[in-house]
Amino acid sequence: MEIEIKKYLYDIQESIASIEDFIGKKNNFNNYLSNKMLRRAVEREFEIIGEAMSRIDKIDKTISISSKKHIISMRNRVIHGYDKIDNEIIWGTIIRHLPTLKKDIFELIS
Repeated sequence: MEIEIKKYLYDIQESIASIEDFIGKKNNFNNYLSNKMLRRAVEREFEIIGEAMSRIDKIDKTISISSKKHIISMRNRVIHGYDKIDNEIIWGTIIRHLPTLKKDIFELIS
């Protein structure tokens, strides 16, 4: 695996860890919804994840990561459609897809 791809994988891993830290143990949608700074921080981490994923895909399309296209698409929506961000979709992604992504990235790095 190219060193550049490993760097992007570590960036994704770090952003996942940041989202988990930001959300904390409470894991509560109402807390997320009521805290603008938290929402913006999580959105920024998804931007980083999506950009890193896009760069990995440009280097090597054969690298298998769950929901790769979905993650890249989400990044584009967060950046270009800031006024149309759906907090329920972001939260659903955190709860349903982030654990799988975390596992995929860990396996690729190992």
